[in-house]
Amino acid sequence: MEPDMMFFIVLLVAISTVGWIVNNWIRAKHGYALEDEWGGTTEKSDHAETHRLKAENRELNDKLDTMQDRMIVLEKIVTDRGYSLSDEIEALRDAPAAKMTETSTADTGTPLNLGKKETRA
Repeated sequence: MEPDMMFFIVLLVAISTVGWIVNNWIRAKHGYALEDEWGGTTEKSDHAETHRLKAENRELNDKLDTMQDRMIVLEKIVTDRGYSLSDEIEALRDAPAAKMTETSTADTGTPLNLGKKETRA
């Protein structure tokens, strides 16, 4: 074999090998499956990380569902027609300070007089 032909064959093998290495490096850098020497692909073996992320995702979805249920209950409480926060606040403003201290020390659990509005003179 001539030396020029031998150099050409070695150069082709070297270029092919370098190309294959660069191709696999780029694929690994971007997270794609790597090629083996026969053209097949091999996946990364990070199954533990995948399972951990799936479990965390499931847990977060469950928490979100619970929070949505709580939000629905809170919306029902606030939008209920019998619920009148402004009337309760006004009743607290209208109550004399002395009476408030007496009831706060001896809390009987009785509701405020929301139906009776006093007129100020």
